[in-house]
Parts: sequence; structure tokens; C-alpha cells
Amino acid sequence: MGIRYLHTMVRVKDLDASIKFYELLGLKQTRRMDSEAGRFSLIFMAPEGQEECPVELTYNWDGDDGLPSDSRHFGHLAYSVPNIYEMCQHLQDNGVVINRPPRDGRMAFVRSPDNVSIELLQEGEALTPAEPWLSMQNTGHW
Repeated sequence: MGIRYLHTMVRVKDLDASIKFYELLGLKQTRRMDSEAGRFSLIFMAPEGQEECPVELTYNWDGDDGLPSDSRHFGHLAYSVPNIYEMCQHLQDNGVVINRPPRDGRMAFVRSPDNVSIELLQEGEALTPAEPWLSMQNTGHW
């Protein structure tokens, strides 16, 4: 038997804000485990129909002061979307900063409330470059 992907884990500082962010991306909670003894919660979220590819949100009830302020040490999560412009507009309308706008109709980067970099890729062929995205500047590192 070969190796099999299980999940990507990210630590979160504000569980409610993080769950809301991943829901905005279109992920749904697939499993939750709360450990009274360990004082932590594990929330697994995945796109519908892809429950085998979750992101695990790990929340320590007593805080996570030892976490680095920039969680980029692991890289990023990547999701394909049916329409990159519509997804970015939806996220922006809900207060998410678009760090790397989809100027090319193909790729964008946003950040979760815990500074996790999320790459959004257009399904199939790139869309025709369009305003307002075409003239938007990057707002941060991705």
C-alpha cells in the first residue's frame, strides 16, 4: 500500500473567524473533535464532494502565544474555483483583503485571519483579464 494524502493542518487563534473565512471559500465542516483533557479543538473543513481533502483547523483553548506571527513557514493552501473574479469579489465583499489580485484571470492570493496564504486558481483556462482586477496593485506578500 502506498502513501495517501490525509489533510493539511493549520493552527488558528480565533476559531470563529477562521471557520467563517473557510466557509466564505466554500468549505464545509466535515468533522469536529473537542478534547477536554487536551484543551483543544480540531475542525476539519473541505469542499463539498472532496471530503477526503480537508484542512484541519487546530485551536488551543488556552491560546497559542508560542506561535510565530507569520504562519507562512509551511507554504500555502491551494483551491481551484469556477470563476476567480466572482470568488475574489465575494471574499472582498466580506472583508477579505485580496493580497494578489487575479489580474491575469488565472491566479489570486488571499490570507486567512491567521495569516495563512491561500492560492486561488481558475478552473480550466484563464478568464479574460478584466477590471477592476486588472489595475489593482498587490497589497502584500503571498
